[in-house]
Amino acid sequence: MSESYRVLIADALPDEGLAPLKADDRFELEVKTGLKGDDLAQAIEGMDAVIVRSATRISRDALKRADRLKVIGRAGVGVDNIDVQAATERGVAVLNAPAGNTISAAELAFAHILSLVRKIPAADRSMKSGEWDRKSFTGNELYGKTLGLVGAGRIGGEVARRARAFGMRIVAFDPFLTSEKAAELEIELGTLEDVLGRSDIISLHVPLTDRTRRMIGDEQLALMKPGAFLVNAARGGVVDERALARALESGHLAGAGLDVFEEEPLPADSPLRQMKRLVMTPHVGAQTEEAQQNVAVEIGYAVRDALVEGDFTRAVNAPAIGGEEMRRLRPLLELAERLGRLGAALVEGPVAAVEARYAGEGPEEALRPILSSALVGLLGRAVGREGINRVNALHVASTRGIELSRSRLGPQRDYGEYVEMRLTVAGGERRVAGALLSEAHPRIVRIDEYPVTVLPTGTLVVLRNHDVPGVIGRVGSLLGESGINIAEYYQARLEEGGQALAAIRVDGALADEVVAALRRLRDVVHVTQVELD
Repeated sequence: MSESYRVLIADALPDEGLAPLKADDRFELEVKTGLKGDDLAQAIEGMDAVIVRSATRISRDALKRADRLKVIGRAGVGVDNIDVQAATERGVAVLNAPAGNTISAAELAFAHILSLVRKIPAADRSMKSGEWDRKSFTGNELYGKTLGLVGAGRIGGEVARRARAFGMRIVAFDPFLTSEKAAELEIELGTLEDVLGRSDIISLHVPLTDRTRRMIGDEQLALMKPGAFLVNAARGGVVDERALARALESGHLAGAGLDVFEEEPLPADSPLRQMKRLVMTPHVGAQTEEAQQNVAVEIGYAVRDALVEGDFTRAVNAPAIGGEEMRRLRPLLELAERLGRLGAALVEGPVAAVEARYAGEGPEEALRPILSSALVGLLGRAVGREGINRVNALHVASTRGIELSRSRLGPQRDYGEYVEMRLTVAGGERRVAGALLSEAHPRIVRIDEYPVTVLPTGTLVVLRNHDVPGVIGRVGSLLGESGINIAEYYQARLEEGGQALAAIRVDGALADEVVAALRRLRDVVHVTQVELD
């Protein structure tokens, strides 16, 4: 019987957005809009996913009864109405729909630009009051002017394309934009100060984060050209509104356009409502028929793929590997999780640091889900398997003070896909590694300094012993007398007569008394048992 999923639709969505879920008989949809407080928390109880737009707030309190919740879907870009931290702590992926409203948002930003340079809103008001005042509305051409973009991602890139059609020069500040992509968009990259100082119009296209909050304040506005224009159709809070009001009142800026505000809805008594050279719209960047349909369809597919395929490509708080790449990586992620379980059994005392190392054909982005998967295995015993998954594994590790790192290795001579975990503990470092000989043939290939080759399934007994005759026989006899069948027995040593390691896969877990008996055998130094499944 295939798994079924319950999804709460908490805000109104067009039918097209629900189509990906309605077409799959594994999904049961419940539409309950306008919920708040305990009513919302109660509705979320028993749900595998909840989908919202901007009206419903998913707070920490709203999640207090989220016993099955795996996914929160936001039909739009911003997730300001979702407590992402609280969701992450619960292992709930927060998905958004970043592409659906790209064109609509870019067109609105450009509409603000045109409205400002040609004074269209003021001219409209004048005409409707019965005037015919041409002299007051002399504007500026965009041709030959410089547009400065703060953020040149999807939306900023679309604004740049439209600006080029008007004959504008484009400069941008974006630490994440490669020089190759900038050349493709015909954008000149610069520092924030350089872009602010050179541009006739500044258009903001950055998310609201701790780093970008009020990034445009008095100091930055003073760097802009006298008579320049500022447009913010990105996120409220990126601009210090009091500083902007001062720059407009002093005449330093010729005008500004805002679609987003620090407080939304904008209070009726906000001083911004009285400013003459300020053009405002009520956060309508995505308010087109096309955008609303696009983001709804996008989040519908995203929620379906996350629940069914484990595809978190659109998650803002989970390893962003999805689609075909996730399917290809799944055997490697399962191997990493089992290596984490093995590592947890081998270490004594708290883990101070974990390093994930990977060699293979996967992208650089694969390292994050590999590390997350290994942490699921490593910490599952400590926090309970129900309390950790790939979404919250990094958070859980950080709350325990574990230092995390990941690195890409060069090709491994014997393995195409290789993953290694290095665990730092008070007594030193423990190391476990695995490899995919093929998609269907994963193997544990290293335990500490010892090379081994054993399937990462079932019960594994890791035994250290002195490299002397008779140990293998005594271990085999004891297990046989205890009714334990040996599936695999791999013995490794680094030098003759030194210490050896045995990786023994057995059919069924050993009773405590059997483990104790193994430890009492002559020349056995240490015995560890771990359930890998």
